[in-house]
Amino acid sequence: MILHAIRADLLKIKGRGLWFLTFLAPIGLIAMQALNYGLRYDYMMDAYKGDPWGGLLDNILMFVPIALLMGITILSSMLANIEHHTSAWKQLLALPISRYAVFGSKFTIVALLLAVSCATLGIGILGLGVALGFDPLEFPIQDAARLSAYPYLASWTVLAPVLWMCVTYRNQSLPITLGIVAALLSVFPIPEWAPISWPIASFKAENGEAFVAAGLACGIAILLPASVHFNRKDVS
Repeated sequence: MILHAIRADLLKIKGRGLWFLTFLAPIGLIAMQALNYGLRYDYMMDAYKGDPWGGLLDNILMFVPIALLMGITILSSMLANIEHHTSAWKQLLALPISRYAVFGSKFTIVALLLAVSCATLGIGILGLGVALGFDPLEFPIQDAARLSAYPYLASWTVLAPVLWMCVTYRNQSLPITLGIVAALLSVFPIPEWAPISWPIASFKAENGEAFVAAGLACGIAILLPASVHFNRKDVS
């Protein structure tokens, strides 16, 4: 049943700009670093002459959390607003399909879009490094894969509540405000116990896998009561 809901949602997002934003974020990060290296090429190459690929990853990492959290907020709101703006919730929920499947489909779509975005970032890192003259044979594929996957998985603890609020409430001001604030705070030094620090800690900390596990566990833990709440709530 959920597969039918996912197919329907994939059709709904065509022409809505969600796929455009999915690719815009990683391309924007790569373009930002291309400009950074282009303007300060000699300095950057000298600063990271011992590990040019590592230097590139570090410079991109600084902006990954804010891009992820902003992406979660914008994509969740845009997806939910497809039904909110057309007042289609009642018609959708009147269909012979479980509300759990409807909510699970929304979560799956946003998670899929973010996964595609992060995979695009990994490919873009390789392309930018080669364009900058780095040795492709020295490309740290494991580190690049970790940079693409770990922050994304650790951010599920933010994805679940933001999507919950976006889907449940027609007024998007609260989830958008919370998402933007979380994204802005993620660039500052924050204690590791705070969930918004987990995306960057998942890559930088020695026990990064623990933050990935915590993000996934908390995301799923929030997703369960969120789906129950959505199942019982009247959505206009």
